[in-house]
Amino acid sequence: MRKIMFLTVLCAACAAVLATEPVVDPREKEAVALANEFVALLKPQLKQALAGGGPAEAIGVCADIAPGITDSLSAKSGWTVKRVSLKSRNATRAVPDNWEKTVLLEFDRRQAAGENPADMRLSEVVGRQYRYMQAQVVEPVCLVCHGQDLSPDVLKTLREYYPDDWATGYSLGEVRGAISLSRNL
Repeated sequence: MRKIMFLTVLCAACAAVLATEPVVDPREKEAVALANEFVALLKPQLKQALAGGGPAEAIGVCADIAPGITDSLSAKSGWTVKRVSLKSRNATRAVPDNWEKTVLLEFDRRQAAGENPADMRLSEVVGRQYRYMQAQVVEPVCLVCHGQDLSPDVLKTLREYYPDDWATGYSLGEVRGAISLSRNL
């Protein structure tokens, strides 16, 4: 009798734990993995460029290598992978569509309400697409080219690469933009 009662209590406890765990859509898991892969591929190259050639070389990595990474991830995965921002640096690739703009504004609202931007993500079906966005947060390394007090050399290089740059004036910890992924259903 005790064994049956113990098993009943154990099963009830397991069911309670399983009921509280969120069900994650497999498409979301795939999107998270791709977004994290993008970061894992780009961040070391930026740090290496900063250490080896300074901010001008890092700007070149963002201008030349980052688009190649998103294009490569898109080609191998079947997803469209890109970076977007309300203050875009690359006017041909980083301007958000209406859905992305709404999500970015929501990320800003949530951060203003005290939520940690490092945890901000959103996924949903929009029309005939599965959409996912993950906030990109300003880290110390970002401030060299996205901060408030940029050196004259950084400003000059930014003007060369990005004549329509709006992606400056950020502070540590702010939402700078997002990695956006979409896939047709």
